[in-house]
Amino acid sequence: MVKEKEVIGVDLGGTAIKFGRFLVDGTCLESFSVATPQPATPEDVINAIALTVNRINQNKNIVALGIGMPGATDVKGRIAKVAINLSGWHDVPLADELEKKTGLKTILCNDANCAGLGEAWLGAGKNYQNLILLTIGTGVGGAVILHGKLFIGHNGAGGELGLVTFNPHGHPCNSGNTGSFEQHASATAIYRDTGKKPSEWGELAKKNDPSALKFWEDYGKIIGTGLATYIYIFTPEAILIGGGVSASAEYFLPSAWEEVEKRVLPSSREGLKLMVAKLGNDAGMVGAAKLAWELIQ
Repeated sequence: MVKEKEVIGVDLGGTAIKFGRFLVDGTCLESFSVATPQPATPEDVINAIALTVNRINQNKNIVALGIGMPGATDVKGRIAKVAINLSGWHDVPLADELEKKTGLKTILCNDANCAGLGEAWLGAGKNYQNLILLTIGTGVGGAVILHGKLFIGHNGAGGELGLVTFNPHGHPCNSGNTGSFEQHASATAIYRDTGKKPSEWGELAKKNDPSALKFWEDYGKIIGTGLATYIYIFTPEAILIGGGVSASAEYFLPSAWEEVEKRVLPSSREGLKLMVAKLGNDAGMVGAAKLAWELIQ
């Protein structure tokens, strides 16, 4: 009996590395996580991934490996150019090293882009060919799917939705920009500006606290204003909101949509859906597996 082919999707994070085995139809056969080595040097992380993959692959028919990276990769998905929250990562030939140690074809991609691929494959975006995923947490990331394919620009760094200028006179951003969307929409910005975490505002909103409901209404206007830029450029069929702040989406999506309607011509938003992402913290792992399948198909 011929064993069915499988791939492994890996989501590399600063504290944990998530692994999942997937069939070509998206069925997840197994998923688990291991602790990220500390310090998370390239050598130690490569060894940890390879050791785990080789253990998983005993008596299996695994054919490829996809890796979601917390940082930029080259356009071919071979080199980890930089990795946020990991130690000493700069132009690491991660795909080459893992291929040597596992014997599996390997491809890398930014973790937010992987999350977008995951949502497009198995999540809230699976019925759409053109969509945007906006992940709102400590920072603001995102992914753009056009005609069913991930958009990464000519050198792999496209789709940095959180770094687009929102207010030219706003707070400085780690990117070197001033007043980026991230500086107005992220959980970090919410805490900086209000002294409360999004989860605290969410709990208050559940109790119908007037100040919290007003906060989320105003926050929705910020989100809608930012989305208007993306809509005019990409005219997506759907926009998905993910990340930790999306837990309170019911309180800010209505005003976000009202803002979109004010700012975007009907012709550019015809049929547009604004929804919450579905896969949560598994989105990056799922998208990494999708990358692996695309690599060998």
